[in-house]
Amino acid sequence: MPGGNTTRAVQRSKNPNKGVGIKAALIGGLVGAVVAGGTTAVAMWNNGSGSTPTATPISIPQRPSNGVAGENLDIRTLLDKVQPSVVSIHTGTRQGEAAGSGVVLASDGLVLTNAHVVDGATSVEVDFFDGQTVEARIVGTVPDADVALVKAEGLTRDVVPAELGSSADLLVGDEVVAIGNALNLGSEPSVTTGIVSQTGRSISAPDGTVLDRLIQTDAAINPGNSGGPLVNAAGQVVGVNTAILADAQNIGFALEIDSIRDIIEDLQAGRDAARERALLGVATRDVSLIDTDLARQFSVTATSGAFVQEVSEGTGAAVAGLAEGDVIIEADGRRIRSSEDVVQTVRAMNPDDEITLVIEREGVEQTITATLGSGGG
Repeated sequence: MPGGNTTRAVQRSKNPNKGVGIKAALIGGLVGAVVAGGTTAVAMWNNGSGSTPTATPISIPQRPSNGVAGENLDIRTLLDKVQPSVVSIHTGTRQGEAAGSGVVLASDGLVLTNAHVVDGATSVEVDFFDGQTVEARIVGTVPDADVALVKAEGLTRDVVPAELGSSADLLVGDEVVAIGNALNLGSEPSVTTGIVSQTGRSISAPDGTVLDRLIQTDAAINPGNSGGPLVNAAGQVVGVNTAILADAQNIGFALEIDSIRDIIEDLQAGRDAARERALLGVATRDVSLIDTDLARQFSVTATSGAFVQEVSEGTGAAVAGLAEGDVIIEADGRRIRSSEDVVQTVRAMNPDDEITLVIEREGVEQTITATLGSGGG
């Protein structure tokens, strides 16, 4: 995947005027740097190593496409099912106004969206497909997972919840549709179509936050789409539109719905949904990016892998004996070609799990086992 900055599609305006013409003009200036949220622009970038996000290698499942054989995807029928469950979200912040999208989870007005859509919000307003516009409260957010729930207050009639599907059933090439408040242009949500380009993607933000288990799609995702649904050909929500690569074309990302179900349930029940992430305890860099002097100093012969720059004291990596200058070339049975591969492998595991690492040290391969710790990132 091409390198470049990743943005969260939210849109912001400091002008309280909600006229479409004004919003369209403001939005036009944000398109190059937005994540799929609303009128608030939040930039995400690839990690500083310069490596590109990668996906865990997959075997090719044997099943037919989720589309109807010999027929085109019936967008109109799909929209009749899904659009009543898609909302526009408008927030007031100290920086101005922001707009994003959401998915109705319950008939009483519980809505799923991205955490960055409501980040810093002092007020939240939700526009439903049936014409109801009401204030909403934030039920809870998990910024590390970019998940939030908001609850509409004062509905006069029930709204239509979406049907959640399974992202685990997706295959590369399956048709998908992205729906949401793209560019905050008007009353009805925008619709774009595409395919699943890949699953299991991972992207990194400047603050070190890593979003993983992402669906990559070429369905157009724009500012304002954040928090809106990515649906399969059956009209089931399989992802939550979250980010785009601002300097690339047709590369967007959605949270896999299966990866956030537990978070949704915890937030809905009022439980602490902050995720304890597995932590190895190393800072790494793509071995292909280290200079020749450093490679010579540590007798590095590997041409791909994750070069260990630093090992944190007291972590599983330190206890296992990992050291500066080691090159991780395999982790948990997976070939490691970049630092991002290490991140993805560890993220897929739990604290206290054991991870087997094949490393190169001074040109010699050896195998060590580390016990993962826990941390917020």
